Amino acid sequence: MINSMTACAAARRTIDDMTVNAEIRTYNHRHLDISLKTGRQFTMLEDRIRKLIAKHVLRGRVEIRVKMESAAEEACVFEINGPKIDAWSDALVKIQERAGINAEITLAHLLSTGGLVAPKELEHDLDKWWEPTAVCIEAALCDINVMRKKEGDFIAKDFVKRLDLITKLLVKIENETQGLLYIYTQRLKDRITSLTRNVVEIDPARIAQEAAFLADRSDISEEIVRAKSHIRQFRAYMDSDEPGGRKINFLLQEMNREFTTMSSKSGNADVSHDIVTVKSELEKLREQVQNVE
Repeated sequence: MINSMTACAAARRTIDDMTVNAEIRTYNHRHLDISLKTGRQFTMLEDRIRKLIAKHVLRGRVEIRVKMESAAEEACVFEINGPKIDAWSDALVKIQERAGINAEITLAHLLSTGGLVAPKELEHDLDKWWEPTAVCIEAALCDINVMRKKEGDFIAKDFVKRLDLITKLLVKIENETQGLLYIYTQRLKDRITSLTRNVVEIDPARIAQEAAFLADRSDISEEIVRAKSHIRQFRAYMDSDEPGGRKINFLLQEMNREFTTMSSKSGNADVSHDIVTVKSELEKLREQVQNVE
């Protein structure tokens, strides 16, 4: 399964007098990394929220902001800072006396100082708040996964196109390396004839032996078989129900090693040229798979 790791979504849910807003953004990351922000009164819910996210997202950085609001009357309670009010009131009186100001000290003067009135922090029934919170976050995560799947489908199409090209080139490389024994036999004969100018008689058995040695050293059939196996496994991971980003990334490393070995062993200019093209495609796949869950 190919899912992108980049998406964003928001949701809002209200149950009774409780309203929850959730905003989620996801990015590339090697592991699951959750950055969570909630109100100070709801920090005890954060562990539950993280576990809920982990059920829907297996890999990537998740930034989530959750805001809870209550419309209940008891939620609209304010408290005053008595000591601060007394201190400011005394200070204003002293300023009035020292400056010789006869103007009346009003409530507006006190409130302008700030910090004298604040919403009262209430104890919340966290179990009661969990239902709207879970419903809201799951709705946002559902939208996130729809977006990640949609983008993942585009990535998968790109993967298929590049894998088809690599497969085609691999068949071409395999064909170009057929008949190595005959090729090296002819090369040795031509080389010896050129050096000796037909003065020295060529031993066919010795030529065959040396040609066989060179052909064996240049044989890339094992690497071709493994590369084909990796391509089949790549396609299997794409068709699987499980996220395959990490496994595909490992396969690409192995495929790159196989083609590097082919290039060093073949000694064929056409094969080397084809392998350069293949490795270019592998690099593009490697860059793209960094965004796959």
